[in-house]
This record gives sequence, C-alpha cells and structure tokens, in this order.
Amino acid sequence: MNSAPPLPSGRHASALSHLDALLRPLTLFAMDLHRHPEPSGEESRTAARLADALEAEGCVTTRGVGGHGVVGVLTNGPGPRVYLRTELDALPLRERTGLPYAAQGPHMHACGHDLHAAAVLGAAGLLARCRRDWSGTVVVVGQPAEETLTGARALLTDGLYARFGPPDTVLAQHTAPLLAGMVAHGYGQPVLAGSVSLDVTLHGRGGHAGAPHLGVDPVVAAAAVVLRLQQIVARECAPAEQATVTVGSLRAGTHSNIVPESASLGITVRSLTPAGLDRLVAAVERIVRAESAASGCPADPDIAVVSRSPVTLPDADLSGAVREAHTEVLGAERLMPWAPSMATEDFALYGDAGREIHGCEGIALGYWMVGVVGPRQWAATTGATVAERLAALPSNHSPEFAPHLPLALPTATTAMTTAALTALARKPRMIPAP
Repeated sequence: MNSAPPLPSGRHASALSHLDALLRPLTLFAMDLHRHPEPSGEESRTAARLADALEAEGCVTTRGVGGHGVVGVLTNGPGPRVYLRTELDALPLRERTGLPYAAQGPHMHACGHDLHAAAVLGAAGLLARCRRDWSGTVVVVGQPAEETLTGARALLTDGLYARFGPPDTVLAQHTAPLLAGMVAHGYGQPVLAGSVSLDVTLHGRGGHAGAPHLGVDPVVAAAAVVLRLQQIVARECAPAEQATVTVGSLRAGTHSNIVPESASLGITVRSLTPAGLDRLVAAVERIVRAESAASGCPADPDIAVVSRSPVTLPDADLSGAVREAHTEVLGAERLMPWAPSMATEDFALYGDAGREIHGCEGIALGYWMVGVVGPRQWAATTGATVAERLAALPSNHSPEFAPHLPLALPTATTAMTTAALTALARKPRMIPAP
C-alpha cells in the first residue's frame, strides 16, 4: 500500500498547495507539545503555545476560556460558523516510546492530542492562506481536560457559544492505531460510546483485625460489589449489545491489621445508546445499595456521578459530505469504515446532546479517525491478518503509543482542512442565539 503523504488535488488544491511549506513548523510544534505534556486542568504552557501560534496565523485569540481553554477566530465575510476542536491535555503515564522528543516526566501525550493540535493549527494556517476559496467564520477551540471528560462542559458553561457565536458545524478528529495515511469514518453509527463515571463510598465500622466481629468491614462489601457488577453485562444486557462496566479503582485502609472505616470505588459504565447508559447506571446504584445493606453497613453508600459523556454520533449529511471530500483529496484507498468503539470522549456536548448547557439546537457534528502507525512499526508487527496485526500494536493510552508524524500529520491536517472547507460551503443553519 502506498503510504506517501497526500498530494493536493481537485477542488481543494489551492488550499492544500501551501501544506508542504507548513509541515516543518507544524512538526516542530507537535514535537514540542509531545516533549512537554501537561495533565488535565494544568495545560498552561500548551495553551500558551497554541494561542501564540494561532495569533501568528491571524486569528483573534482569547485565552483562559473554561480554564486553560483557547479560542482563535478567523473571520472572512458572511457565511457559516465552523468550529474546529482540538484537545490540550496529556495522560498520567511515563513514556516508553524511545522517541528523541519523548517526554521525561510522569505525563505523556499517549492519545494523540499533540498531533490533533498541530493538525488544527495547520488547518487554520491553510485557511488563512486561501481566503478567496471560502467565506464565513472559523473558530479554533483548544479544549483542556478532555481526558477527565470535564473540559467541553467547562468551555460551554463559560459561554463559549454566547461569546464567540453559535456554530453551524463543529469538527474534530482523533488518532487511532490504524495505518498512517488512513482516515476512518462511521457510516450512520456511533463512532464512540457514551460513558458515566461514578465515585462510590461504602461505609463500615472500623476496628481491630483480631476482632472483626466488632466492626463492619467495608472491604468485604466492596469486593462483593465488584464481583456483582460483573453480572450486569453478562446477565442484564442483550448478547448483541455493546456495554461495559469497569471498576477502575478500589481504595481502602491504611494497615493490614485495621478494619477500615470506608472503601471507595471508581466505576465507569459505557454504552452506545443513551437509554443503555441510564440502565447501566441504575443497575450499578441498585447493586451498590443492596450489597451495602447485605453487609450491614451502618450508613447508606455515597454515590456521585463524576462525569457524563454522551454518545458521539456524527451528523449523517455532514459526514457524507466530508467523506466525499476526503475521498477526493486522499483517494478511496485511504478511507476505511470505522466500527463503533467503546472508547469515549466529551465531544458530543458541543452538539445537540449538550443543548441544556449552551442553549442551541441544530448543530452538526463531524468526527472521524486518523491512522498513526508508521511503515517500520507495521512491518515489525506479526499476525496472520490485518486485524491481528493492528491488535498487536500499541494503542491509545499505551506508554508506547507513538504516532508517525511524517505520515500522520499531513494526513490529519489535510483531513481537517478539507472538512472545514466542506462545512464552510454548506448553507448556514438558522440557529437561535443562546
């Protein structure tokens, strides 16, 4: 398979003709962000770098939106208002990629947010250089705290659409362990699952390990909850339904000879439908309360929803138009279908799923995946089929996740730029101001 970077062609040739000149600074920008990752809510340096770069491309830039959020506005006459979203935060992982620009601290860009930011910056630069080819307003959003699923809500609550105008379209893309140069689209199905994260605390009565009958052990209750939760997907979901229930953390006690006062669990449920999410959450709450009562806990458990992210389902009409543009520019051999994934993020809040926050309706969302696996990494992977080889590669959130910038970055920049031009060419929707 030919993995060379895409060449400008067709109706978007004028805009993409400047890509080669931008690739070196964009690559250095991506490497710099990768070398200096910042965790969710602490993205001050990353935000400043993106804001400075957007200003250099002629964007009117606002900093400190919804925390460390960055908003850059590129106005070019009447027309649709198109938002391009990227993320800023990194993960609490120690990198093991061996890259010359690898991060050295306890955090890492293991989900491609550095590449996303560089591609969106590249799209802004290309759009600024081809103003004669489009009319409207482009709004670049650098979102903090995506990994904690709190950043989109924070931006919207801070008046993103009221301050910078309600969008007709919001676009985003995400890296995936696919061959670099490839772009994957969902076909009328969810791209990513919705999720709800809960913090649960079970209350016991502390005491001495030598006299456990005088206390109530919350660790035993927590263990019963963990085991019982596994029954939800196995026995309460249809065999064809995609759903997960995960206990990601269990914290209790300070010493082996002390019965602790409490035990805390971090639980996440995921589903491809809103109704499925509600049903999973209700099942978790029912089981937690029942096991607490069965263990004789002296107080009811505390159950708090920490975050809730809707299902990511792109607009069908917009997705078809963007897919057609990607096919024209990249070639049909570079496009592939994307099966619904149980990964999740908070992008859906920018659309109708978040209208209770931003007060707008009729916002079209566009979302697709971009491949990042380079030819050497692919050649070193064994497997009888393509699926087996892909499964053996380091995936997102792995300490060995290393996008191949020479191929992935020009593809991602091309994909975002052509998607933006496609959205800008669509008829503006009548969206009431919030």
